[in-house]
Amino acid sequence: MNHLRRTKIVVTLGPSLDDPMILERVILSGAVIFRANFSHGDISLHEARINSVRDIAARHERTVAILVDLQGPKIRIGRFKHKKVTLQEGQDFTLDTRMDENAGDEQAVYLGYENLPRDVRSGDTLLLDDGRLVFKVIKTEPTQVHCQVIVGGELSNNKGINRLGGGLSAAALTEKDRIDIKEAIRLQADYIAVSFPRNADDIKEARILLKAAGGNPGIIAKIERSEAIANIEDIVQTADAVMIARGDLGVEIGDAELPAVQKKIIKIARIFNKPVITATQMLESMITSTIPTRAEVSDVANAVLDGTDAVMLSGETAVGHYPDKAVAAMDRICLSAEKHRNFKLTRQAKDKQFRHVDEAIAMATMYTANHLDIKAIIALTESGTTALLMSRVNSTIPVYGLSRHDATLRRMTLYRGVYPIPFDATHIDRRVLNQAATQELQKRGILKNGDLVIITKGDLIGVHGRTNSLKIVTVGDLPNYSGVTL
Repeated sequence: MNHLRRTKIVVTLGPSLDDPMILERVILSGAVIFRANFSHGDISLHEARINSVRDIAARHERTVAILVDLQGPKIRIGRFKHKKVTLQEGQDFTLDTRMDENAGDEQAVYLGYENLPRDVRSGDTLLLDDGRLVFKVIKTEPTQVHCQVIVGGELSNNKGINRLGGGLSAAALTEKDRIDIKEAIRLQADYIAVSFPRNADDIKEARILLKAAGGNPGIIAKIERSEAIANIEDIVQTADAVMIARGDLGVEIGDAELPAVQKKIIKIARIFNKPVITATQMLESMITSTIPTRAEVSDVANAVLDGTDAVMLSGETAVGHYPDKAVAAMDRICLSAEKHRNFKLTRQAKDKQFRHVDEAIAMATMYTANHLDIKAIIALTESGTTALLMSRVNSTIPVYGLSRHDATLRRMTLYRGVYPIPFDATHIDRRVLNQAATQELQKRGILKNGDLVIITKGDLIGVHGRTNSLKIVTVGDLPNYSGVTL
């Protein structure tokens, strides 16, 4: 296992990764989570791309996860007669739910969200194309929103609309999403990203739909509405992970507010033991450039320093000219930033009353590992929970999650500083289990004789949620080595 970068890299599938040679380079560069953006393309195209990822990863014995990103209630305009128009500051412009979808011109364009005239009122600010154009609402009618252009420019087909400050009534899960959830389960997605959730109820609804479809992937709440910030703790606790979707979120709350909100979300996610992905425009210039800007380097590094579990590439790998170089740059930046992370037990961790034994074992393991010359931590796990809890503590010591379950291995790809390894402990004599686990890592060139390691496991091997022991052992000692057991 050559990559000991703790921060995980999420890449978005698209035309730029359809070349198997480029996709292979991206996988070998250390990308471990592959995002299928269901806002674009049909199911057959997504299925072909997902199968290609899995085939190449299996050939190289790499564990990768698939993340299906639901479209959600993206509020968009229609299309223009001549593909685009140029709007001038001060001119009038109308958004119309009744006009022809393809008949847009300099005076009006189709609006694909029927409730917008009821959701906004005179004086509201609408932002189009990620905030590049700004409209002020002058008046509304049952099917029209009459606006004045405050910031003009070029407006092209199918651009999105946000209301400054949020407050749109669109439900998080659309009919398309309900269909796509069934397809995601059929494709055995490891994570499902729910777009534009307003509160914890949206996440609960998604979980009900997933179970009804016969699956149990991890649910990632995409934080991109201002309402979600007001309900952030409930959303974080209900979801399995969160994504800071900085595009729409920055438009709704204002770009100046975004950095502080990003730090707040990362902190809250870590407090509640949930992984967090930082996304959108991280290396945007690398869509057309072979190197990132200095500002982008700082942006990625600061997310790593704040404790994000993963950083995500979107257009850089989906449609960019240099997807493999973008992944290599992300890898390089993360590794450099991680050199400056020191072990620090937060006040929340110090003062926390543990509710479960595995929480206590995880915290004791990380505290011990950071105060002893431990080379690695081996977590024998069924569900991956103990490895997740360990990943919440800052450390440079790698955690190897050994599991017999493929789904658990793929789920652990998102956890910061955790490296999944296939290993079935249920067929091994408990008297030699520790030795077998360390030998597995020796075979992979991770450990050598004499290294000091910590092994965590449960008394009942093969049973979920029963991690209750921590043992410090020396690699290469006899199976009955009387190491320290806590």
